[in-house]
Amino acid sequence: MKPKAKILLLAVTPLLLAVIAIGALLTVEMRRLDQQQAQVLEDVLLSAKREELRSYVALALTSIDHLYGAGRDDEAAKEQAKAILSSMNFGDDGYFYVYDSTGLSLVHPRQPELIGQNLWDRRDTDGTYMIRELIARAHEGGGYQRYLWPKPSTGLIERKLGYSVELPRWGWMLGTGIYLDDVDAAAGRLRGNLLASVRQTLLGLAAVALIAVLTVFAGGMALNLSEQRQADRKLKALAHRIVSSQEEERARVSRELHDHICQLLVSIKYQFELVGHRLTHPGDRPVMAIDRELNALSQAIGEVRRISHDLRPAMLDDLGLPAALQHIADEIAERSGLQIAVSPHVQEERLSELQAVSLFRVAQEALRNVERHADAKHVDIQLDDADDRLELRITDDGCGFDVQTVESSKDRGIGLTNMRERVERNGGSFQLLSQPGRTELIASFPLAGPA
Repeated sequence: MKPKAKILLLAVTPLLLAVIAIGALLTVEMRRLDQQQAQVLEDVLLSAKREELRSYVALALTSIDHLYGAGRDDEAAKEQAKAILSSMNFGDDGYFYVYDSTGLSLVHPRQPELIGQNLWDRRDTDGTYMIRELIARAHEGGGYQRYLWPKPSTGLIERKLGYSVELPRWGWMLGTGIYLDDVDAAAGRLRGNLLASVRQTLLGLAAVALIAVLTVFAGGMALNLSEQRQADRKLKALAHRIVSSQEEERARVSRELHDHICQLLVSIKYQFELVGHRLTHPGDRPVMAIDRELNALSQAIGEVRRISHDLRPAMLDDLGLPAALQHIADEIAERSGLQIAVSPHVQEERLSELQAVSLFRVAQEALRNVERHADAKHVDIQLDDADDRLELRITDDGCGFDVQTVESSKDRGIGLTNMRERVERNGGSFQLLSQPGRTELIASFPLAGPA
């Protein structure tokens, strides 16, 4: 084999292996992110639905309170309560059901053929004893149960979240449920968007790899050994760009999470507000409002936005590192009650993107550690670019810890390790000092340009 061909093979083979490895790692990471984001979305939506179910059951209890709450136990009162509950519904598929403690169906407006049947031993296709578990949740003081049940508007078997409470004096279990097909559909759309972005990223990576291979091949055929070394430097720059694409991908996912999921949640909030208006204006007799549910949904929207900011804060790109540090300090101070002071003294044009991202992630992890473990009251964040070094210094007045013991312990968390490796990997230095009443973290980078 000719020397130039060997050089070409040695240049192309590591590049292809690196691209393949990066593509595989990117695929794995995106699939993991897909599962996490789908779980976050499902948790947020289910939290809102749980509060909605509690509100509906409270409304049903209010509607029969003049019978059950008045202490009436006669059959006429029970029949009147059954009639009231049978007439109540919400949406296309919302209704209330009643069973006695043995599993006998007493009220079921959408499937009247079930009334009078004992469903204690009925199971869904997953093997869940539906009525038995709902009665058990009611005995526990009220609770939620997932099961499969036909959806009245379509006749299809769908996942359902039920909530039941007990009327012990009458021996009744009163409950209602919400179908979860919209939750499944939203999670499916999110997965589809993420998988599409993975395919686009892999195609872009393949295009970059193809261009790189062709460039190296042409250079190996036309250039001498010195020009080959220049091509090697270009390949290193290309590898650096490929590694940097991970942070760029996080920024893109963050924008999609904020733009799409938050819009969906805001739309649901408007629907709840409409339901709240209808519930608070039913006619002659006022009905319990759902202000608490609306507040909970607003908090869920805020939590999704917080997750989006954690993935990649837009303020870091738009306004720079000092503003981003002030933003996360304000968020944590509002959430935890910590008094956090941020003192930036930097010329932002001297900050490279990798340095800014590294210092932001270090500050983010450090503030979380202070919030969770330090039992501190005051935190001071200083950012200074004096003496041709960019230095981040974070000081708190917490309980402190033994740095050597924590870093050498087999059970330590990965936070300290990640901070140290992130800084040192990008050419900086990391130092951590701690004693009772004072913990100090110092991360710094050399600055190449003039002040």
